Amino acid sequence: MVKISEFVDSKGIKMELTAQDKEGVLRELVSLAAETGKITDELAILKAVRERENLCSTGFENGAAIPHPRQGHPDIVKELVAVFGRAAKGIDFEALDEKPVQLFFLLCAPTDSEHLRALAKLSRFLKKEQVRKSLLEAKTPDEVLAVIKEEEV
Repeated sequence: MVKISEFVDSKGIKMELTAQDKEGVLRELVSLAAETGKITDELAILKAVRERENLCSTGFENGAAIPHPRQGHPDIVKELVAVFGRAAKGIDFEALDEKPVQLFFLLCAPTDSEHLRALAKLSRFLKKEQVRKSLLEAKTPDEVLAVIKEEEV
C-alpha cells in the first residue's frame, strides 16, 4: 500500500504561499509540481486542475484543500506526486464550509486508480484535527514530512 510520504515530494513543499487568491494558489502549486520533474506539461495540468475546480471546489472543511485533476494523466504525469503549500492567513478557496483555506495538497497521478487511492488517503489524513494543527505549526519542509510520516506509523 502506498504511503503519503512516498508521493509528497520534499522539493514540492512551500511553507508560505505568496498567492492571494484561488487562481494564484493553483498556479503556484502547479508550478511547484512542475519543479519536481514529475509532470511534463505544466499548462496542461493547470488546465485540468482548473476544470476540476469549475465543477466543484476541492476545498473541503477545516481549512484544507486538495486541488487535483479529475483523473489520472498518463501522458503528462510521470509518477504519482503531491506538493504541499501553506497560506497562514488563509485564502478564499470556495471551501464547503465557506471558511478560508490554509493547507493545500495538489495531487497529480498517471492513472485513475493511483489518483483515487491517493486522494482518499490524503482526505482521511487531512480530516484529523491534530494533523492539521501540526501542519500549521511546522516550521520547515522536513517538519511537514515528519508530520506525514508520524501519522503513517
